[in-house]
Amino acid sequence: QVQLVESGGGLVQAGGSLRLSCTASGSIIGINAMDWYRQAPGKQRELVARITSGGITNYADSVKGRFTISRDNANAKITVILQMNSLKPEDTAVYLCNARWGKYLTDYWGQGTQVTVSS
Repeated sequence: QVQLVESGGGLVQAGGSLRLSCTASGSIIGINAMDWYRQAPGKQRELVARITSGGITNYADSVKGRFTISRDNANAKITVILQMNSLKPEDTAVYLCNARWGKYLTDYWGQGTQVTVSS
């Protein structure tokens, strides 16, 4: 079992920055990758950024050059940070942390955090 706790998010003006944090605890040894997804009202959930256990990162085209994902392992936990710069109104969504675990890539999800970018 993996537990995910998110923090950060909020309301920001276009062009501003926000920092999201997701801390994983529990059976973290089996985590293959940690992702940030987002879901806006009426839209499908989309993958925003991924970082693997080996540190390889991937980004959605819409956030490349603006968002940065990083991770830190300490105190039997993994903390993944999503630094979001040059935010746009279209970045408004609920952001969800995801951990892919084990041989069969079981998904664990955080509770989600709201990001609202005003124009």
